[in-house]
Amino acid sequence: MSTLVLDGGLSTHLETLGADLRDELWSARLLLENPELIRRVHTDYFVAGADVAITASYQASIPGFQKRGLELEEAARLIALSVELASQARDEAGAGLVAASVGPYGAYLANGAEYTGHYDLDEDGLVTWHRPRWEILMGAEPDLMAVETIPSYPEARALARLLDETPDVKAWISFSCRDGEHINDGTPIREAAALFMGNPQVVAVGANCTAPRHIPGLIESLHGGLPIVVYPNSGETWDPAGHRWEGLTDPVEYGQAAKEWQQAGASMIGGCCRTTPEHIAQIRAHVS
Repeated sequence: MSTLVLDGGLSTHLETLGADLRDELWSARLLLENPELIRRVHTDYFVAGADVAITASYQASIPGFQKRGLELEEAARLIALSVELASQARDEAGAGLVAASVGPYGAYLANGAEYTGHYDLDEDGLVTWHRPRWEILMGAEPDLMAVETIPSYPEARALARLLDETPDVKAWISFSCRDGEHINDGTPIREAAALFMGNPQVVAVGANCTAPRHIPGLIESLHGGLPIVVYPNSGETWDPAGHRWEGLTDPVEYGQAAKEWQQAGASMIGGCCRTTPEHIAQIRAHVS
């Protein structure tokens, strides 16, 4: 099977283009304030060589927009708009896929829980929380769902239940991971991925929003199951005292690493936080 190249950091490129994302809504804020800039970012990633655009719905949710004072109908329209913008960019590019981002409950909390999986909702509560956005995104007709940055086994179970409720939906499932074997709540990734084994709706499982150094181990942990998707961060670390990123990973080095991930067994490869169109161009150059 040929390798699909995913896009890179949506928020990273938005900030490069001048967007201020210091907000609980993060990139979803631009659905309200500057949707054309989101479409430009998708276009730039397609031009760089991406096969797949991941929508700006990661941190978009009904309660998140309602906290901003929006009515239910307007909040739903903005979530659906995220798919429309990516679809427009895809159509302009002439080819590609649109994956509707389904971020974790922790992204809505905006308190770091997306990196721990320590939630105030149980599995049933997570199903109830995710369902409205899931149904809105499904109704906007993306090619598939990008269920991403999932840090918690109970949340993975909740999302597996939503897949069962919507048998026509295709999705990949991507976990945020603490090392080369475990997702962020400590569950072995092989155990979390087993929730989706044998499900014809699931096109791949893997990891994102994770340090590149952990990706080889995670691919090894997932061998023998579903196709593998990986789109780690750039490898930079945040200096909280200096309020800056340190340790830039050069795009060429990132592309070289992508080739190694491909050879190790990954069939869908892209970038997450702090990756740019230049990173995606290097992935395309190295895996094609």
